[in-house]
Amino acid sequence: MSDLSDLSNESEFDPDDSFRDGTEEQTEEEKVLNEISELSKRGYQLLKEGLVDEAEECFQQIIEKDDLNNYALVGLGDAARKKSDFRQAVVYYQKCLDNHSGNNYALFGLADCYKALNKYNQAIRIWEEYLLHDDSNITVLTRVADAYRKVRDFKKSREIYIRVLEMEADNAYALIGLGHLHYDFREYREALKYWERMYEINHNNVDIRVLTSLGNCHRKLRTFERGTFYFDRALELEPNNFYALFGMADCYRGMNAHAESLEYWEKILLKDPENKVILTRAGDAYRNLENFDKAEDYYSKALNIEFDVYAILGLALINKLRGNYENAIESLRGLLRNDPKNHRLYTEIAECYMLLGDKNRAVEVLVEFQKLGIRNTFVSNLLDRLRNGNG
Repeated sequence: MSDLSDLSNESEFDPDDSFRDGTEEQTEEEKVLNEISELSKRGYQLLKEGLVDEAEECFQQIIEKDDLNNYALVGLGDAARKKSDFRQAVVYYQKCLDNHSGNNYALFGLADCYKALNKYNQAIRIWEEYLLHDDSNITVLTRVADAYRKVRDFKKSREIYIRVLEMEADNAYALIGLGHLHYDFREYREALKYWERMYEINHNNVDIRVLTSLGNCHRKLRTFERGTFYFDRALELEPNNFYALFGMADCYRGMNAHAESLEYWEKILLKDPENKVILTRAGDAYRNLENFDKAEDYYSKALNIEFDVYAILGLALINKLRGNYENAIESLRGLLRNDPKNHRLYTEIAECYMLLGDKNRAVEVLVEFQKLGIRNTFVSNLLDRLRNGNG
């Protein structure tokens, strides 16, 4: 018969000891979890304060304890994104999603990285995955609409912006997005509606970009005087804003107010004296003011930077105005070799031949253009005049 006392003596098992050991293991696990929680909170707080390197240290400490921790992976992605290291951020976000599929923060960050890398189709795919979990997130909806705008999908972009406005009337991002969308597709009157609404909402504290966008719409619609109103307001906010100065100069150019346009071209050149486009525009203004020496100087400065069609054209037109028709024709013919479909070059050459009294050559030049199969009213009217003996 077995002696139960002997069995008990063979084992050191003590239920109290067992309970006590389990408690210690649980406490150790809780300790690690608490450390991770504190590191995570501190890391995200440091990110908010812009202390990115310190935040990364916190998240790396978490990874040492738990290499697939979703908070740490997203945190490292956010830190890389703040440093504009979008490719590295993608790695962290993707690793998080591989192990924690559907993590909204990782999806949002990943999509934003793809957007920053100009990979708009990939950004759209990720954002649409995000919307499966949260289809009423206005921030994400406007980003999706922006991405569709970037890939020039007018219909989908507009649908989503309108959906946002139905959810939140006068949402600034949707109004701005719709303004850009219609502007990009040359629907300037439609674009104006949305920019004007932004102007109404923030009349006393309007963003300068809204003002320049309104000015640009009027510039494109050739309602130049109305454009100058908005550009002038923009310049009150930022006297050296390039877009406002350019818009103002171009509006005056459109109004044939060349002295006024020159004032703004010169202001741009004070800050950016090597701007080839502005040099040629200033040259055009001096040419229209019949200050040919000054115009030549500006065209030459532009050509010293690099070849410029408009500078060559400007010099040719000065030759034409000075009566140097053969020189003008030679320059214009040179431009035709690089731009054979530019109707203005043909009409300028034809006019030079007309001024030389050679109407037959003028007709030949215009017919040469028409053989390209391009219809142009000015060319047709000039040709009719010459053929009818009115040239």
